[in-house]
This record gives sequence, C-alpha cells and structure tokens, in this order.
Amino acid sequence: MVRSVSALLLALLVTACGGRSDREVVRRDNDVFSSQPTRQCLTTLKSANVRFTPLPNQSFSGGCQTIDTVKLMSFGTDTTNLGPMTCPLAANFTAWAKHAVAPAAKAYLGSEVVRIETMGTYNCRNINGGRSGRLSQHAFGNAVDVSAFILKDGRRISVLSGWNGKPDERAFLRRLHQSACKRFGTVLGPDYNAAHANHLHFDMGKSMKDGSAYCR
Repeated sequence: MVRSVSALLLALLVTACGGRSDREVVRRDNDVFSSQPTRQCLTTLKSANVRFTPLPNQSFSGGCQTIDTVKLMSFGTDTTNLGPMTCPLAANFTAWAKHAVAPAAKAYLGSEVVRIETMGTYNCRNINGGRSGRLSQHAFGNAVDVSAFILKDGRRISVLSGWNGKPDERAFLRRLHQSACKRFGTVLGPDYNAAHANHLHFDMGKSMKDGSAYCR
C-alpha cells in the first residue's frame, strides 16, 4: 500500500512538472536573488510601482536557463505574452513603456497606448533561428520582442505594417526604436534584417566590444 501511494505521488509530481526531465528548479526562496545588483533592481521595480512576482531559477537542456527572473503583473500598460524576464530587462522595459511609449503615442498619434503586444520573452533557441550556433538572449529570459501597440481610439499600430506605413506611424515607431537604444544593450528592427520585419527586439546583452548598445 505504501509503495502504491509513493508511486502515485511520484507520478503526480512528474505530471505537475510537465514531464520535463531536462528542467532543474534551483530557487531557494521566492524573495532571494543571487546578487546585490539584482536585489537592488527589485527595489527599483517596487519604487516605480511595478507589480511583479519573483520566479524560480530554472536550468534546461542546451544551456538555456532563467536565473533571477520575474513575472510582470502590472506596470501601467497592459502587455501581452510576457514570460520570465531578468530583472534588468523588466526594469528597462517598464521604464521604456512609461517614459517613451506613452509620450510618443500622444505626440505622434494623438492617442493613448492601452496595450503593448509582444511575441514573448523566454525561448530556448539560438540566434537567427539556429543558424549561428549561439544561444539567443531569449534563452535566458533576457530579451523581449515587441510587435504592436493598441491605441485608446481603437487603432492598432504594428511594426509589420507601420514601419513603412503612414508618416505618423513611421515617426512613432522610429522614435520608440531610437529611445530603446538608450535603455537596452541590443535593439533590432525591420531595417536590420527580414527576420525582424514584424517586431522590435530588445535585450540586455552588450554586443559591442566597448560595451555600448548595438542599435540597428
């Protein structure tokens, strides 16, 4: 009887983890992060009235991992598809939404952004879909892809149609691209290559040897 109960509990545990044998959860405590800079980053989020939940550290096969990440719950603008994000990425993204997206929408489009659409954050894959052999910053929850903006007046401004679209949409999106270059380590848009025709890629990695942002 004891063996049967133990076997059942083990099966339930495996099911709860999605059956993934390549995942290792190593978080000790939801409120403990591994470095002082990250703990300071959490303080920055709280002081900016950002609601978030610390996530368990996880390691996956292939070198992918999510270490010291958070789940953004609320920061003033509804945003879709946000998964694990490193704290610095979350802090810069929320500041960009508040100090760049909001004023740019009023200035160029005469309306308010009520929703930011993204294509997600964490994704265990290589740069350029596998051709480079190097892990993308998405593989560490250190990148986010922004695809569109929903305005209060009902308009949807997408990167795909707006980058080379109406003059006001072009100006709006280019302003956001420019402002992102001041906050993120790497910023890639439609002018970079065809793979980025439908989104703006932001990550906290430094691609330049001198530590400056890589902005294309």
